[in-house]
Amino acid sequence: MTIHGDRLVLGLTTAGFFLVYGVCLGFVARGLWKAVRWSRGPTVFTQLIQLLVAYSFWGGSTKVVTVALAVAALAVLVCVFQKASTDALAGGETSDHPVL
Repeated sequence: MTIHGDRLVLGLTTAGFFLVYGVCLGFVARGLWKAVRWSRGPTVFTQLIQLLVAYSFWGGSTKVVTVALAVAALAVLVCVFQKASTDALAGGETSDHPVL
């Protein structure tokens, strides 16, 4: 088994990208936990990306993956757009209680 240099660089940069992406998602999750206003936008954006990723898995034996990703993304979107979440993330007077 041989590893070509161009494949190694591609693998390292891809791994680095997803590591940074995961750390950023951790900060967004922390922002949601603390009901910080800025966290809503990245959350919605990430879930829309996840819906596109789910769509890319459609067909053949990966339909289960499609359904799982789409259901998870839609569940998060529904939770983020609930009135209690919207009030908490908008910085309204109800932000002193937990979102969920």
